Amino acid sequence: METKKQIISQLQKDILAWQGFIPPQAGAAEGIGLGPVESAFPNAVFPTGAIHEFLSGVPEHAAASGGFIAGLLKTLMLNGGACLWISVSRTIFPPALKAFGIEPDRVIFIDLQREKDVLWAMEEALKCESLAAVIAEVREINFTQSRRLQLAVEQSRVTGFILRSDPRKLSATACVARWKITPLPSVLEDDMPGVGFPRWNVELLKVRNGNPGVWKVEWAAGRFVPVLEDAERSAERFVTVLENVEDDMFILEERLAG
Repeated sequence: METKKQIISQLQKDILAWQGFIPPQAGAAEGIGLGPVESAFPNAVFPTGAIHEFLSGVPEHAAASGGFIAGLLKTLMLNGGACLWISVSRTIFPPALKAFGIEPDRVIFIDLQREKDVLWAMEEALKCESLAAVIAEVREINFTQSRRLQLAVEQSRVTGFILRSDPRKLSATACVARWKITPLPSVLEDDMPGVGFPRWNVELLKVRNGNPGVWKVEWAAGRFVPVLEDAERSAERFVTVLENVEDDMFILEERLAG
């Protein structure tokens, strides 16, 4: 006969599963590739089949959020399925998605005239199990509207992203997590010309049953990686220089011995 502790533990696991926090299977790929950010979620797994909310107070933040979401979409779309991007004033530049490993023709852009139609279209799209994800750009969303979206994904297991452009009127929502993504200056590697990899300051303001936090990440080599602080970066370069010196000394000794 199950003890009270076992019953409570099983109920907690069931509730987390219903909310999109599903433990990874043995031998499965590790999460969505967010590195240390992923540890903030229950079971250290990014919740799919749930609604995520992103706050963007200015156009620069909206662009940063769009890029960050594109990085998430790369993993979400690996197993097939298209993605819907719904808005009344599109902020994403489709060809830029290729920088995150996404072919633009796999994203269906829906441009509507009224914002209330955006949420309706998102709710209907989230019911389609063949989609990998649905993104909607809105100014505001209330608890009832977000709850309808969450109920839709609990059946289809599609992941939804809401980009809110008016965070001054924050209200409680049923979203599993609330994010704030802001851009950081890129850094050129080894004084190479051009621009560096995209960088973001990632704030997980709220996460259901998890631990909010702040991280600095960049998109490099087709994945999210933590940003090295200046001291750590300098130390890494110093080690590389020492290794090169040791290699040169070894070659020189061999030549002298010969």
